[in-house]
Amino acid sequence: HAVAHGRIRYQCATAERLHLADHSVSLVTAAQAAHWFDLPAFYDEVRRVAVAGGILALVSYGAPALEPVLNERFRQFYWNEIGPYWPAERKLVDSGYATIDFPFDEFAAPPLDIRLEWSLSELLGYVRTWSAVRQAREAGRDDVLTAFADDIAATWGAAEIRRPIAWPISMRIGRL
Repeated sequence: HAVAHGRIRYQCATAERLHLADHSVSLVTAAQAAHWFDLPAFYDEVRRVAVAGGILALVSYGAPALEPVLNERFRQFYWNEIGPYWPAERKLVDSGYATIDFPFDEFAAPPLDIRLEWSLSELLGYVRTWSAVRQAREAGRDDVLTAFADDIAATWGAAEIRRPIAWPISMRIGRL
């Protein structure tokens, strides 16, 4: 859904082998992905493709927050029930990438979050996309999601009611 612009080129490639000329870009971004990278190789590639003084921005979003009446049950599910099924790399996301080695001249990012209003089906549809939910299912633990969905539905009210949900955005931004 990226907007076309004459001075911007969008490209997908592996993090460790970008299809870009040496010292040809001023900004490299990776959103909700750095926890999967071979970071030393990625950083070498960023140094290769970025101009002197270029910027690297690693962006992630953590667990969303719901209204207080729902949030306690959501947090219980996220951390304790589905938590054991997250891959180890998820800890980097949950830390806001704070624990990732970042050998650049770092500067602070402004506080940001994503705010939406979702129906119950949108929330549960999102939760079903999680790798931890897939792992729980593969382990024969569909009951974990079913119990969560039942509990949230009981508190949510009418399924079509739209409720606020917010994801905190974390960024590590640095100049090369």
